[in-house]
Amino acid sequence: MKMRVVAIIPARYGSTRFPGKPLAKIAGKPMIQHVVERASRSTTLNDVYVATDDERIIGCVEGFGGKGILTSSAHKSGTDRIYEVARAIGLDPGDIVINIQGDQPLFPPDVVKDLVNPLIEDPELPMSTLYHPVQGPKEATNPNHVKVVMDEQGYALYFSRSPIPYYREDENKLEYAKHLGIYAYRMGFLSVFTKLPMGRLERAEKLEQLRVLEHGFRIKVIESPVDSVEVDVKEDIIRVENLLQTTQF
Repeated sequence: MKMRVVAIIPARYGSTRFPGKPLAKIAGKPMIQHVVERASRSTTLNDVYVATDDERIIGCVEGFGGKGILTSSAHKSGTDRIYEVARAIGLDPGDIVINIQGDQPLFPPDVVKDLVNPLIEDPELPMSTLYHPVQGPKEATNPNHVKVVMDEQGYALYFSRSPIPYYREDENKLEYAKHLGIYAYRMGFLSVFTKLPMGRLERAEKLEQLRVLEHGFRIKVIESPVDSVEVDVKEDIIRVENLLQTTQF
């Protein structure tokens, strides 16, 4: 049977900083519609689903012709929500699940291929993700922008909300890798991941991907040629709308 590659977009209505964020209008469209439409442009994907526990989001997604699946409201993370949908649509252990965040309305669809290729090349690799290089301290010191450091082979060593690495010298040559919260998992690993207990580092940073590293699994980190702008607060919508007007996003 041919391997399937499916994108599942977790979308939660009850965001602490921005309630109703997936339905916020950006250039006349709900944010979740921007994400679904961009993901649907990827020729690597076989299908795109939205995973949510809110009927309002389901209604919105179905209204623009997307596929939404209502999940349990008891999930503690977006990964758990994704796994429920992955099981519901009958994915096999060798299939690949792409986790696209519902607050990335400028998601670049071409990077799906970059995410999937390492898993095809290495059958033992459980997971991959993306980074985009940034320079200077401004973005690095923003705790909403997660940073990642990798080894020489491109595998993640650590993710942090703090600026890493710490530069003792060469303050004028600060280079950081901003983690883009887009992941590819092998379905078989996703079932393992959701059963792993939360570790000390994940609890400290509130970064779920640290659970993978704490339990000894590898994450391949691939450079994305473009940033994927996130909407964390309402003010970010203006920035996204400006980018839609002035760039080739």
